[in-house]
Amino acid sequence: MTNSFLAGTMSLAVATALFSTPVLADGSKLDEVLARGHLVLGTGSTNAPWHFKSADDKLQGFDVDMGHIIAKALFGDPEKIEYVNQSSDARIPNITTGKVDITCQFMTVTGERAQQIAFTIPYYREGVGLMLKADGKYADYAALKAAGSSVTVSVLQNVYAEAMVHAALPEAKVDQYESVDLIYQALESGRADTAATDQSSLAWYMTQNPGRYKDAGYGWSPQTYACGVKRGDQDWLNFVNTALHEAMTGVEFDAYAKSFKTWFGKDLTPPQIGFPVEFK
Repeated sequence: MTNSFLAGTMSLAVATALFSTPVLADGSKLDEVLARGHLVLGTGSTNAPWHFKSADDKLQGFDVDMGHIIAKALFGDPEKIEYVNQSSDARIPNITTGKVDITCQFMTVTGERAQQIAFTIPYYREGVGLMLKADGKYADYAALKAAGSSVTVSVLQNVYAEAMVHAALPEAKVDQYESVDLIYQALESGRADTAATDQSSLAWYMTQNPGRYKDAGYGWSPQTYACGVKRGDQDWLNFVNTALHEAMTGVEFDAYAKSFKTWFGKDLTPPQIGFPVEFK
């Protein structure tokens, strides 16, 4: 076997490796966003406390604050954001078509959706809760459950509403209403003993009406909220995960905790110093 034959064989092997290895034509979304100078965030504008307009027409809410956290991590400026106001059914298409860099819009993580987009780490865990009047006849969840069929629950109309309520209060009477406002009105008027809705909605409503209502102290039917990005860009996903992670556990915790207090009325315990909580 001659040296020229070996050289030819090696050249062929190198060429084969070069042409068979996938080469990304474009850089990461991270580089694109940094070069552009602002983040394009997809979110809504009609669902407090997640994304809604203030009296002076400024977009605000917990989802919007997650965008501020990511923008600050990118540019040192939480306001460097262009908002794309989108309906719930546009959340995934706007990611896959590149209309937005990221969507943060109380999007529940599911296996089906994860086949279409890449989810970030969670930034909130949602669930169903029960709200009571502060001066009502039932003190808490235990009292509601013990009362059995004497309890009437107001809930947003849905094909799964009865099954959802009965998962927590098997014997309760279920009254369904066409809007969230109506379920609260039923509680206020005494037509219902408790209102069942998202824990975040309960927290927001109680924050807006201090001392008037209380949480029954039981949550069920958990679901995870995360932001979504286009599949196949690990650098961008890693960056956003880092920004959210450090907001919940590290250098930007104060910003996350302030947002949580504003929209849900709850003080968060600062991350414990020392051994990382993620590995306990």
